[in-house]
Amino acid sequence: MLRSVRTYFLSPKAHNTVRTETEVRRHHDLSQQDISPLFRLEELKGLNLYECSMEEIQQHLSEGHFTSVDYVEFCLRRIYNVNPYLECIIEINPDATKIAAELDDERRQGKARGILHGVPILVKDNMATKDKMQTTAGSWALLGSIVPRDAHVVSLLRRAGAIILGHANMSEWASVRSSNYSTGYSPRGGQVRNPYNLSSSPYGSSSGSAVAVSANIVPVSFGTETDTSIIGPASINGIVGIKPTLGLTSRAGVIPISKSMDTVGSFGRTVADAVHGLNAIVGSDERDAMTCSSSRSQRKDYSKYLTTKGSLKGARFGLPNKRCWEFVAKDIRETALTVLKAIQEAGADVVEVDFPCAEDRIPGDGNWDWTYGKPSESEFSVVKVEAFQGINAYLSELSETRMKTLEDVFEYNQKNSGTEGAKPGDHSAFPTGQNNFQQIIQSCGEATETYYQALHYTQQKCRTEGIDAALKDNKTNTVFDALILFDRKGAGQQLAAQAGYPIICIPIGVDSAGLPFSLSLQHTAWKEDVLIRWASAIEDLVHQISGWRCTPEYREHLSKNIPVVDKSS
Repeated sequence: MLRSVRTYFLSPKAHNTVRTETEVRRHHDLSQQDISPLFRLEELKGLNLYECSMEEIQQHLSEGHFTSVDYVEFCLRRIYNVNPYLECIIEINPDATKIAAELDDERRQGKARGILHGVPILVKDNMATKDKMQTTAGSWALLGSIVPRDAHVVSLLRRAGAIILGHANMSEWASVRSSNYSTGYSPRGGQVRNPYNLSSSPYGSSSGSAVAVSANIVPVSFGTETDTSIIGPASINGIVGIKPTLGLTSRAGVIPISKSMDTVGSFGRTVADAVHGLNAIVGSDERDAMTCSSSRSQRKDYSKYLTTKGSLKGARFGLPNKRCWEFVAKDIRETALTVLKAIQEAGADVVEVDFPCAEDRIPGDGNWDWTYGKPSESEFSVVKVEAFQGINAYLSELSETRMKTLEDVFEYNQKNSGTEGAKPGDHSAFPTGQNNFQQIIQSCGEATETYYQALHYTQQKCRTEGIDAALKDNKTNTVFDALILFDRKGAGQQLAAQAGYPIICIPIGVDSAGLPFSLSLQHTAWKEDVLIRWASAIEDLVHQISGWRCTPEYREHLSKNIPVVDKSS
C-alpha cells in the first residue's frame, strides 16, 4: 500500500540541481566511449547527433549544416553498421535518397512542410507502402505481393514530408500466429535484438520500430498495437511509446489483428519526439469507420501540451496497487519510489487506488496473457474472430500473390515449415508452430454468442470497472489527472488495450540486469493531451534528478540465441 511504503522512498540524486536538456545529454555524448566501437554513432559533418532530438535535427537542416540527402546517407551507414547485429530493419527503401533530394529542393524553395520534413523514419512491416518495398508482416508468404495503396498513416507521413527509410522488423504476423514464440522474430527479417543486451528479449510485436529508435538509427518510428505491442517494446528498449485511443489513427492498410483493439502509434527517444510522430498520423479516414465515429479524431497539434516539471504542482495521480504495484520487482521498485517521491516533492499528490476488475482481468502472476479467463471472458475469443475477418479482407486486396486467405498462408507455412516453423519442433523460434492460426481458422470468423460475450465482458471490465473506475477519487468526488503504473510484464497495460484507451510510457531507469523499465500513464478515451502533459512534465523531472535516459550498451553483441530470453526483473 502506498501509505505503508512512503517511508521507504529513496532520496533523488541531485534533486536540487537544475540542468538544461543539452547539459543533461552531454554526459551521454561521452558515454559512447564505454561501448564497443562497432556501435558508436559516427559524426555527420563534424556534428555529434547522438541522442539528437527532432527539433535539433530540423534546426540543422534548416540552417544548412547538412541536407536531407546527407542525413539519409548517414542513417543508411548506421543501418549497415549495426543491423547485422540488431536485425531491426527488414528492408530499405531504394528511393530514399531520391526522395530526400526532392525534399531538399522544397526546403531551398522555402516550402518546408513541418518538423518531419526531410527526416528519415521507419514503419513497421505490417503497414502497407505502395512503393518498391514489400509489406509482409515478416512472413515469406507475402513476399512479392503488391498492396493496392499506402496505408493511410503512411500517406499522412509522406504528406508531412517524412522519408520512409524502410520497414522495421517485427514479431511475425504481429505475434498472432503462435502462442509460444521468440518475441521479435520473423522468418523474413530474423531475430530483432535488444540493444541493451542482445541475448535478451526486445519484446514485441513492434520490436524493430522500438530498437531502431533506441539504437539511434532514426529519431522517430511507427508501430502498431493490439495488446502491448507498442508499450512493451518501448519500455524494454528504453524509449517513449504512445499508444493512442482506438480511432485516433487509421488502421486502413495495416495488416489487421483486431478491429476492437488495433491502433497505430509512435516511438521517440523523448516525449516531444514521439508526439511529433503522433501529430503526423492523426486524422479521420473514410476507410476506417472508427476514425469517423468521433470529431475527436480530427487533426490537432499535440505538441502544444508539452510542458515541464513545474506543471506538476497541484496534480493528483492514482497508483493502482492490486496486481500492479504489488507485483513490481524489488530493484525496479527502488527507482520507482525515487520517482514517486520526486513527483510528490514537485507538488503533486500520489494516491493508492485499485482497478476493481484487477482479479478478473490481470493474471495472478502479473504476466501478460490474452487467453486469461473462460472463453466468454477471454480477449483471445475476440481476437480469433476478428483476426480471421480482418486478415482475409486484407489479403483479398493484394495482387501478384496466391495468398488470398489465411488458410493459404497456413498451408504455405506447412509446406515451408523449415523456414516458417509451422510444425512444433521445426524451428526454435516457434515451439508451438502456428497453433494460434489454427484456432483462428477454426473460428471461421463467426461472431458467435461467445464472441459477443467476450467483447462485452472485456470492454466493460477494462473500461467501466477498470480504468474509468480507478480514475475516480470517491473520497473527494474528483477525477485523478492520470494513473501511474510501473508494469514490466504487460498485464496492467492489457487493460488499456482491451479498453481501447490511450497509454504512454517514459523510461526511468534500468534493472539489475541492465535492462530498461518505464513509468506509464493511463487515462480514459481521447485524453492524449492530458497524458502528454503529464508525461512530458515527469520526463523533465526525471531528466533533472537522474539525467538522460540510460542509453544502450550492446552487451553480448555476438549473441545469436533463438529464442531470446526475457532477462528483465
